[in-house]
Amino acid sequence: MNDSYLEDDLQDEAPSQFLTTDKIPPDHVGVLVAGVVLMGGGWLGIYQLVTTTLPRVGQRWLFFLLLQLAVTGTVLPFVRYLNVRFTPVDVELPPGGVLVRQSIWIGLFAVLCAWLQMPRVLNLPIAFFLGLVFIVIETFLRSREIRAERAE
Repeated sequence: MNDSYLEDDLQDEAPSQFLTTDKIPPDHVGVLVAGVVLMGGGWLGIYQLVTTTLPRVGQRWLFFLLLQLAVTGTVLPFVRYLNVRFTPVDVELPPGGVLVRQSIWIGLFAVLCAWLQMPRVLNLPIAFFLGLVFIVIETFLRSREIRAERAE
């Protein structure tokens, strides 16, 4: 077979078809920037809190708040990657608000696991079912959003 036939076929394809997968929606850029800010502020705050204060009641609640911010900001790029990777090509990417909400669920899961670990009641079945609850809630929310988008 001649390679010139393959080159001609590739040249006949529209160049915009190859470039559409590389574009990042503007709301995703803003969400990723916010994720970097959350991650930096959260982890620096936790470092400052752990190294300079005693573990009293106010500092524990501040720890949980900073942990929520840090974990949410840290997982935001991974959540975006998974959404981009598993969204079909012919379907629009989920908006930035969905990415933030899914990251907040993961941050809330981490905070609840840390909170349950303090009195030593966290174990594998509790963590599994807690994660399953968040997955089910997000699945219901997302299926309802997708249904509303298709109706429009």
